[in-house]
Amino acid sequence: MATTTPRAVPLLKRLLDHPQVAVTRGRTFDNKANLPPRFIAAVRREYGRSALGRQELDGELITDIEGALWTRALLEACRDAAASGTDGWARVVVVGVDPPASSAGDACGIVVCALAGDGTARVLADASVEKASPERWARAVARTAQGWQADRVVAEANQGGAMVESVLRAADLALPVRLVHARQGKAARAEPVAALYEAGRVRHAGQFPALEDQLCGLLAGGGYHGPGRSPDRADALVWALTELMLGRQGAPRVWLG
Repeated sequence: MATTTPRAVPLLKRLLDHPQVAVTRGRTFDNKANLPPRFIAAVRREYGRSALGRQELDGELITDIEGALWTRALLEACRDAAASGTDGWARVVVVGVDPPASSAGDACGIVVCALAGDGTARVLADASVEKASPERWARAVARTAQGWQADRVVAEANQGGAMVESVLRAADLALPVRLVHARQGKAARAEPVAALYEAGRVRHAGQFPALEDQLCGLLAGGGYHGPGRSPDRADALVWALTELMLGRQGAPRVWLG
């Protein structure tokens, strides 16, 4: 007998397909009467309606989208315990920002990443905000940068660079703000970052359901088949990791595979 969360790994798929294996499924909420109300509220808040929530709470096996740059198995393989701070190990901390075109549109992607002394990166937090006014999302960026003691903020400026910089400055963000302009589609920008994951050079400090659902919806060669209209959280992560790992400011290194 084995009890487990149904992650999309080869061993579990073989077991589920085996004719002599009996499968019983159960949802977290089936056991609600025996669980503390604060636990129920916490998992609802953490997972929401994400695909990862369907896996973790409803016991569904979430299969990968064919051609996706990230898979569930890849993300599970790079998972560490959640981080409460950088504790001196981080050399550089960057907040990536994908601003929304309007307050009624997509979320403002806000993702915190850090570069460690061994050359690997950690995804520390997803602080994205939904349907926020420019003042609200700018304050969320400033609060996140202060809370994680970030060294810089990298923000996409395609939706009006002057506006992005001005709202960040208005939020008393006393940090270097670097505006970046997208010259490729979101999936094309994400491909070199996905390669860093494949090489084992990026770790996730905890679980980020909404962010990870978007990563698993980005397709090689272009296109997005994930939740929402736009992978705003994933784009913020790509900007942050590009700055940390693929930018021209990094020291030269030789990586041996």
